[in-house]
Amino acid sequence: MSYLDWAIMFGTLLAIASYGIYKTYGPKDMDKYLRGGNDLSWWTIGLSIMATQASAITFLSTPGQAYADGMRFIQFYFGLPVAMIIISVVFLPIYYRLKVYTAYEFLESRFDLKTRTLTAGLFLIQRGLAAGITIYAPSIILSTLLGWNLTITNIFIGLMVIIYTVSGGTKAVSITQKQQMTVMMGGMILAGIIVIQMIPVKFTEALHLAGKMEKLNIVNFDFDLSDRYNFWSGVTGALFLFLSYFGTDQSQVQRYLTGRSLTQSRMGLMMNGFLKVPMQFVILFIGVMVFVFYQFFQPPVIFNTIQLDKLKQSEYLEEFDALEKEYTEVFESKSERIQEMLQAIESDNAIETEQYQSEIFEHSQQQEQVREQVKALIVKHDPLAETNDTDYVFMRFVMDYLPNGIVGLLFAVIFSAAMSSTASELNALSSTTTIDIYKRSLHTSGSSRHYMLSSKWFTALWGLFAVLFATYATLFENLIQAVNLLGSLFYGTILGIFLVGFFLKWVGGKAVFTAAIIAELMILTLHYFNGTSVYGFLVDVGYLWYNAIGCLLVMLMAMLIQGWRGPEPKSASESTE
Repeated sequence: MSYLDWAIMFGTLLAIASYGIYKTYGPKDMDKYLRGGNDLSWWTIGLSIMATQASAITFLSTPGQAYADGMRFIQFYFGLPVAMIIISVVFLPIYYRLKVYTAYEFLESRFDLKTRTLTAGLFLIQRGLAAGITIYAPSIILSTLLGWNLTITNIFIGLMVIIYTVSGGTKAVSITQKQQMTVMMGGMILAGIIVIQMIPVKFTEALHLAGKMEKLNIVNFDFDLSDRYNFWSGVTGALFLFLSYFGTDQSQVQRYLTGRSLTQSRMGLMMNGFLKVPMQFVILFIGVMVFVFYQFFQPPVIFNTIQLDKLKQSEYLEEFDALEKEYTEVFESKSERIQEMLQAIESDNAIETEQYQSEIFEHSQQQEQVREQVKALIVKHDPLAETNDTDYVFMRFVMDYLPNGIVGLLFAVIFSAAMSSTASELNALSSTTTIDIYKRSLHTSGSSRHYMLSSKWFTALWGLFAVLFATYATLFENLIQAVNLLGSLFYGTILGIFLVGFFLKWVGGKAVFTAAIIAELMILTLHYFNGTSVYGFLVDVGYLWYNAIGCLLVMLMAMLIQGWRGPEPKSASESTE
């Protein structure tokens, strides 16, 4: 990167963090620290909700996923608007009526302390690990691209977040996320405009090419439990995931509990519901345009150039050179077929178009075979090397082709996204630890200032845990899938507990507590055996379905256990109503 890029990147990050500290420094009690004084507008809430979910993984992994797999990931978000409506109607009024700091306080008033503690514990496990991934995800990519030490990159991101989150609490997180969201989407849209301008054919021809190469495959109505992304998993499995994430995950609940009123919070949620899908569409479409760009300009055999450099310095250099030469020959032949196909499309010759399309697919398969052979060489040289490179696609393109200044801005986008989502997670982990564990069960008689200071310490401790986890984590198949998988392992159970609380008024705490433990063990067992044969039966379930399965298991078993136990005796509070 040039000096201009470094100046833009660090200047942007320091300006955002400094602004957050300046605007929110010094809350003096727990209420202002954890709920931000309840004075945020709906559009601040909406941007904060979107920025919390839009981690660095979104901007690193999503374009790479579109490059490799097309637009079909957009189906994951089809259930989001419906989830926002349900949460606005069902969840929000209850939280506001009870004036809770965390979502899990509701569970004690509805069930009992052990159910509240169990659910808070499941959240802390899941979100604590996820916080580590949201730091690790950009660090592993950025340290490779920038030549930084991975541990130093983890510490840099972690410390930036810890400083302003500890300083200003919930309001600091929300205030900074407005600026971060502006930088993130502004930078991505600018990158999208530039890549479209760099493609050496008309925009309509670029769309034709993307369509013929099956990268605009937005909707798939085929029902397949093993398929991660289709219409049905998006409006069912993902719907349950979004209900749990936005309705019961404290990192999101804390965002909209800071609203001036119930109406402001609802409007913030609905803003997220109707803008998130277009936002993801834009990011995926940028990935598709990068794919089209690389049909005219030869892409690297492997986008992780650090692994390539290591291979070139090994005893396998001669084999690699032969494979790279073959890769170039296939690319050049495919480029000729692409030009001929575009001419056939222009002249409306369907037969020739289909013929060239078939040849292009054959060349693409040959390219992928060469890539696999290169990956095999990389592993042969270093058995511990990571060869999945889809997360490197977008930023490799940025560094190789975009002008000075824009490169620094795009790196600021990635760091900003990492900071925004991690700040929300640390803020939520601190709130849950303070309110649901420390204040409720360990130290019940402290002052408001004591619990504010405790929240600050817990924020710092969770931040250090996330940095440590990030330092010792290993790269997953795809970072955005790793985060969604981790959430899916726990979200179904958590959502099931809340839905029992909302709708099954006759089910008590002992029944739902037992049902939740059994359901969570069943989901973990399902995931352990997923993709294997058990007694001759192939277990193959897409992880998005874990959310629906876990939720329904909790509700069904809670009803069965309560039916077997008989009616719950009424509590004293219920008897006097």
